[in-house]
Amino acid sequence: MATEPKLQAILYTDGASLGNPGPAGAGFVLKGPGGQTIAERAIALGETTVGVAEYRALIAGLSEVLSRELGCVRVFSDSQFMCRQLQGKYRVRAAAIKPLYEWTQKLIQRLERFEISHIDREHNTRADELAKQGAEKAKEQLGQSS
Repeated sequence: MATEPKLQAILYTDGASLGNPGPAGAGFVLKGPGGQTIAERAIALGETTVGVAEYRALIAGLSEVLSRELGCVRVFSDSQFMCRQLQGKYRVRAAAIKPLYEWTQKLIQRLERFEISHIDREHNTRADELAKQGAEKAKEQLGQSS
């Protein structure tokens, strides 16, 4: 009888766009099974939509999980739309999202176990802060003033 793999990582992700499309950022927080923060990142994405930013945050977080050779991850995101697409409940129709969805699927296939759940924004505050930092950084890089 096979044993169930143990949860090795918890990943919180978020994307932000100041305009939609506009200067955008991605953020993620990777935690170990004991709740300790292993890694967190704010990423400037240039100008794009919030949907693209949400997927880019997840891709960055999953890439971090794989680089640390963590085989099992539970993801929490406040993007209900992205969660439902990855759960197979919604189809991916947007041309800008399709390649990101496919990239995400390739990363997921490399994991031993993957789960994704929608959470309310107030339970995703650090990833939200990091995504906003990334968007502000993108705004600076694009030369846009406040």
